[in-house]
Amino acid sequence: MIKAILFDLDDTLLWDEKSIKEAFKATCHLAGEKYTIDPVLLEENVRRNARALYEDYDTYDFTQMIGINPFEGLWGNFNDEGESFRKLSEIAPAYRKEAWTRGLKDSGVDDPAFGYELAEKFPMFRKQKAFVYGDTFRVLDQLKGNYQMLLLTNGSPELQQTKLDITPELTPYFDQIVVSGAFGKGKPDPTIFEHALELLSVQKDEVLMVGDNLTTDILGASRAGINSVWINRKQKVANEIFPTYEIAELEELVPLAKNME
Repeated sequence: MIKAILFDLDDTLLWDEKSIKEAFKATCHLAGEKYTIDPVLLEENVRRNARALYEDYDTYDFTQMIGINPFEGLWGNFNDEGESFRKLSEIAPAYRKEAWTRGLKDSGVDDPAFGYELAEKFPMFRKQKAFVYGDTFRVLDQLKGNYQMLLLTNGSPELQQTKLDITPELTPYFDQIVVSGAFGKGKPDPTIFEHALELLSVQKDEVLMVGDNLTTDILGASRAGINSVWINRKQKVANEIFPTYEIAELEELVPLAKNME
């Protein structure tokens, strides 16, 4: 019998991918207005440079363990507890400026001052562009009260809290919120799942883990012995990592959970 449901946050309930895309579009549009530059090309160049820079920092292993991606680095401040977060917060401003400046240069514009300006605009646009999937609240409304619900998200506590602050309707649905940066390890490490079970006082066979990411949400649940539900909105093909259940839309979760009662 299912007593609790664990939910991933980014690209499961919140449409983070769209938020980042729209923030890039708005920021690159500014560059297109100032210079004869293709905004689409600039976005590609900034993304590529951001990834390359991100992997070069000695904080990279930490960000991999906690689950913080390069594009979160373009708008997060990382004012969280711990030495690794302190290093990350020191790096972030220069990282943002360098990613945008190099992206501009690769697009034919050598203007570091403007790169800095764009680096400052991107976080502003990202905070303005919070997107939630259309069925998120309908599904949570149907589940609330019937199951304990816990949000299990990778990332910086401060940044994940910012995402929740700009979508304040989301938090009240959850009995507990666990953020990898506060716990010390991220999905797919099984210990963060075990921590979630302890918080809810439930057994492994009484829980479902719902997420969009095979290598974090689904693999982690599998390692912890928890049944998983992969929300596969893009009709990807599972390869090596297989969920217990697969759904194409979040609304399919309601009858699935009900059938397991």
